Amino acid sequence: MRQKKVRKVVLAYSGGLDTSVILKWLQDEYGCEVVTFTADIGQGEELAPARRKAKQFGVKQIFIEDLREEFVRDFVFPMFRANAQYEGEYLLGTSIARPLIAKRLVEIARATGADAISHGATGKGNDQVRFELGAYALMPDVRIIAPWREWDLLSREKLLAYADTHGIPVDFKKRKGGAPYSMDANLLHISYEGGVLEDPDFEPEESMWRITVSPEKAPNRAEHLELDYRHGDIVAVNGKKMSAAKVLETLNRIGGKHGVGRLDMVENRYVGMKSRGCYETPGGTIMLRAHRAMESITLDREVLALKDDLMPRYARLVYNGYWFSPERRLLQSLIDESQKPVNGSVRIKLYKGTVLVTGRRSATDSLFDPRIATFDDDKGAYNQADAEGFIRLNALRMRIEANLHKRRRR
Repeated sequence: MRQKKVRKVVLAYSGGLDTSVILKWLQDEYGCEVVTFTADIGQGEELAPARRKAKQFGVKQIFIEDLREEFVRDFVFPMFRANAQYEGEYLLGTSIARPLIAKRLVEIARATGADAISHGATGKGNDQVRFELGAYALMPDVRIIAPWREWDLLSREKLLAYADTHGIPVDFKKRKGGAPYSMDANLLHISYEGGVLEDPDFEPEESMWRITVSPEKAPNRAEHLELDYRHGDIVAVNGKKMSAAKVLETLNRIGGKHGVGRLDMVENRYVGMKSRGCYETPGGTIMLRAHRAMESITLDREVLALKDDLMPRYARLVYNGYWFSPERRLLQSLIDESQKPVNGSVRIKLYKGTVLVTGRRSATDSLFDPRIATFDDDKGAYNQADAEGFIRLNALRMRIEANLHKRRRR
């Protein structure tokens, strides 16, 4: 039995086939006013068609917002302070965009007096979880409408038939089948999944990749970059100060030119199934490598070890949609505290798909002491004789166990 009538719903709207059908379906099935929200998070698509389509179907309140700076500053950068990678590889490009969209859906719902929000995520994927966990965390009583869990339009053919019946414009490429996979883009990455990629043994064609060249076609000359850090965030590239979004945009362009940041993996979705995804994250790949290099000279050994212990847990929280959870916020406060001394510069070399760190320095916070680290005469800064007792004490438990086994063999 359906819940009480919905008066107004805010729809996360891209203007593509799925959300255009959803817009009309909400109007027909729920008889409610629809407010559309389209976020520019660097997907590289023209957003004017989304406005035109929404107006065509009588939408009076249309929100199209440039969120690129907020996306990188408040979501991507905090995540990279944690060096987060899901299952050791994935840099969480789709995952980290969802909480920002959920946040704005809720804020717009409050501003417009809407009593529901809606999204186009399917009932098989992670995004439904991410959108809805985020929304409930920020607006506990919000009503959420997920059409893919309600309707019977479960194929492209049915969606196209619905679009034709209701006069919904459909892109020619979409009608002809479009790309043989689904694609999601933002300023951090582009992801590809579904279609021909559902065979994990299928090698995607070179033409699939959009923002990276193949390493074979990358320049034959390496390119050097210098990244300046302040409290764990990049603030300048090659000495030029930049906003957060501009940093990522710049690193994407340069990294993509050198074939950096491609990934093909099979991951474990939160809903239980395995899924094959291909990703392009050139800027993020550079950021991760450089950030770890910056931390290597500015963070204490045990602080680094603790961060590395916590990173997989943090990455799973982001992947599974718990960005606004108390545990993620607690971890973030710990991570951000650790980043206070992460200040200085890192030099890197990009060459045919590789990112090589060639130097790192911090004038104010380096823990690297050349007087102690040197293999030459350290003039008494380090007493090598101390190592004998250190080693014997650390070997004590193993010596005790070895002696026990020795007595048993007698």
